[in-house]
Amino acid sequence: MFREMRRFKQQLSDDACREVLAAAPRGVMAVTGDDGYPYCFFMNYVYDPSVGKLYFHCAREGYKIDCLRRSAKVCFTVRDEGFHQPGDWALTFRSVVVFGTVRLVEDEAETIPLVRMLGRKYYPDFDDVEAEIAKSGRRVMILELTPDHVTGKTVHEK
Repeated sequence: MFREMRRFKQQLSDDACREVLAAAPRGVMAVTGDDGYPYCFFMNYVYDPSVGKLYFHCAREGYKIDCLRRSAKVCFTVRDEGFHQPGDWALTFRSVVVFGTVRLVEDEAETIPLVRMLGRKYYPDFDDVEAEIAKSGRRVMILELTPDHVTGKTVHEK
């Protein structure tokens, strides 16, 4: 169902893909938009290696949610910060592409712990996380991405 990587020598191992997913700060999600056009947007997320899923937060309504209600299949792409090899102008980085299905988590009892997990990734202080949850936790929608296929590669931009 999913294609083999053409440049297989650059392919990352499953462990390396999980490492990039755990560390990258944000990525780009693509959904099927109106009239079959792709709709892509940046998303903050957290990867939970214990279940192999990715979690995102967003508003409870809007174009993104309309698209996901129509088709739950998505593509999510991340990359690490990369590095320059000594004496080389070109950036080398690792990227990961996740194909999967999104579930809209609408139950508050399930949402709040996931918001807390996301907050711990981005907020410097746990008290700030709790304050934000108290302020707007009930208005948050969580998206749960269950991967169907994950692939990654090392890219040298030369």
